[in-house]
Amino acid sequence: MSFTSDVKQELSLKPYDEKEERAVLSALIQMTSSISVSSRGMAISLITENAAVSRAAYRMMKSRYEVNIETSVRRRMNLNKNLIYALKIYGPVTDILKDLGLYSARGLLDRPLQKIVAKDAWARTYLAGAFMADGSVNNPQTSRYHLEMKACNEKHAQFLIDLMQRFSIPARTLQRRSKWVVYIKASEKIADFLRVCGADTCLLNFENERISRDFLNNVQRLNNVEVANEVKSLKASTQQLADIETLEKYDRLRTMDEKIRDVAELRKQNPYATLVELAEIYNNEKGITVSKSGMKHRFVKIHDLAEQMRKNHEN
Repeated sequence: MSFTSDVKQELSLKPYDEKEERAVLSALIQMTSSISVSSRGMAISLITENAAVSRAAYRMMKSRYEVNIETSVRRRMNLNKNLIYALKIYGPVTDILKDLGLYSARGLLDRPLQKIVAKDAWARTYLAGAFMADGSVNNPQTSRYHLEMKACNEKHAQFLIDLMQRFSIPARTLQRRSKWVVYIKASEKIADFLRVCGADTCLLNFENERISRDFLNNVQRLNNVEVANEVKSLKASTQQLADIETLEKYDRLRTMDEKIRDVAELRKQNPYATLVELAEIYNNEKGITVSKSGMKHRFVKIHDLAEQMRKNHEN
C-alpha cells in the first residue's frame, strides 16, 4: 500500500464529532461527487479509488442523514486498472448540500460557506476530507517531497490555500489540464500538514524517514568535504615537496633560516601530513608551538623563493 493510501486510511478511521464530520463530508462531496436526476429523483454520485474513503463516506452519510445508498465497485479501464468505488446516495439532496455549505439561494457554490470552517478544528477536518477526496503525497523514502490536492475550480483552490495559511502552511497552485492543483514542496510543511489533519502515525513515519534521509545526506556532505580537504592537502604537500626540491637543486635551502629548514625537512619526512599534523610533530620534536597559519607562512616563503629560482633559471 502506498504512503498516500496509508494517510487516507488513517484519516478515514479517525473519530469526528458532528461539526467535524460535516466539514469532512463537505470536502468529500464537493471534490468527488456529481448530481444526477432519474425516475427515482435526485442523487449524489460519489466516486473514489480508495476503499477506506468510500467506507468512511458511507458511514458518515448514513449516521448524519436519512438516505439510501447503493454501492458498486468496478475496474477502471486504463493501464492502471484501479478499482473504482461508487456510492449512489438517494435522499433530500438539496437539504444535504445546504447542510454541507455547498448550496444556497444562488445555487451550487464554488466553495463551501465559511460556517463550515469557522473554527480551527473544523478547518483541520475539512483539510483532512480534502486530502481523502483527491490528495496525494510522495513516499518519504523517495528523494522528492511533494503533496498535492486537486481542487474543483480556481476559487476552491484559493479556499484551500487560505485554509492552510491559517496554520502557517504556505501552498501554491497551478492549473493541470482542467484541474486546479494545490501543492506543497517543503518537507517540513508537508509534515505540518499531516499534523494539522491528524494523521499522527503517518506523520511519525514521515518524520523518521525524513530525519534518516537528512542525516545520511549530511554524512555524505561531510564525507565529500573530507575527501575534498584530503585532495587539497595532497595537492599542497606535492607542491611543497617540489619547492623544497628546487631549493635543494640550487643549493639555497641550507642558506635559509633554521626554522625554514626544519619545516622543509619535516615535510620531506611526512609527505602526506596536513599542516595541523606537521605543527603537532614540530611541537613534539622541537618543543616549540607553531600554529597552522605559522606553518603555512613558512611554506609560503619556501614557495616564493622556489618560484624566484625557477624564473631566474628560465631567464
